[in-house]
Amino acid sequence: MNLKKKLFMANKFLTDLRSLKKRYAIPDDLHGPQLGYYYFVFREQRLQAGKDQALIKKFDANGIPINKTYIDVTDKDYVYFPISIGQMGLAIFHTWLDSQKESDRQRFLKFVDWFYDNAEVSDRLGARWMTDVRLPQYHNPGPWQSAFSQSRGLSILLRGYQLTGDEKYAALAEKALIPFTLAVKDGGVTSFTQWGPYYEEYTSTEPTMVLNGKIFALCGLHEYTRVFPENPLARRLFDEGLETLAKVLPEYDLGFWSRYNLCRAPWHPDIDPATIAYQRLHVNQLTMLHRLSGREIFERYAKIFADQDTLFNAVRMYAIKYRALKKIGRL
Repeated sequence: MNLKKKLFMANKFLTDLRSLKKRYAIPDDLHGPQLGYYYFVFREQRLQAGKDQALIKKFDANGIPINKTYIDVTDKDYVYFPISIGQMGLAIFHTWLDSQKESDRQRFLKFVDWFYDNAEVSDRLGARWMTDVRLPQYHNPGPWQSAFSQSRGLSILLRGYQLTGDEKYAALAEKALIPFTLAVKDGGVTSFTQWGPYYEEYTSTEPTMVLNGKIFALCGLHEYTRVFPENPLARRLFDEGLETLAKVLPEYDLGFWSRYNLCRAPWHPDIDPATIAYQRLHVNQLTMLHRLSGREIFERYAKIFADQDTLFNAVRMYAIKYRALKKIGRL
């Protein structure tokens, strides 16, 4: 392992150890037709400081964040990353909810326009937000589509629509549902698995099945059903995706920790455990899903994963994580 990788991974390890047990606040209103706070209350100050998105390293003239690429990407240093852009946009929307200042409203609308202007649109594939960078750990040369990016686009555009009344944002959001109906191999964001349709954060020739990305994907779909409850496609996509998650969730339990993903490709580690930060995010997300859906399985696994969060188990996890990172070339 070269010095650059050593320093990068040492910093990641220290950041992981400092991750908060209590992640994001969950708002009271998870069902109302008017979209206010997102399902997790992101704070602009934390994002600006790199505490919640460490790879956000600079901003363009409109305040749109630009990510530093990961350690295993050598051909590109910086990239517009729709997932991070969406999180920052939601954080600024939360700032506006608190301040009600016109300047904050205008800052948020720049994010709405970024998603509107940067959508790749076609009749067959609908609207997609592509990330123009390689995914070495999943053997994807890029650019790549993502259900997580789709979800961020939905959440930002729907708020833009409600804030301005401009129908063009709603129309694009509807087109952004189409990739959820299509298999990854056909340009969509869904792996059709034995458990049901799985909405992929990272698309590849094999299902990658990243847990936190799947849950975030459901958030955008649910917000669409809140704004347009009469849309049968959005309701079906959300309901089927939630049912898939309920069926597959036990597969993520290692008995002492949770898995980051369920990728079974021959070139990927057999077990890729969540880091401490992602273990705690899984608890946060499942707690939210229980409040949202009332389904007992999400509460049960939130408690299981929370109880697993001990120093002894974290050390055990990192012994496995080290081998996983070696296999994917990050060490």
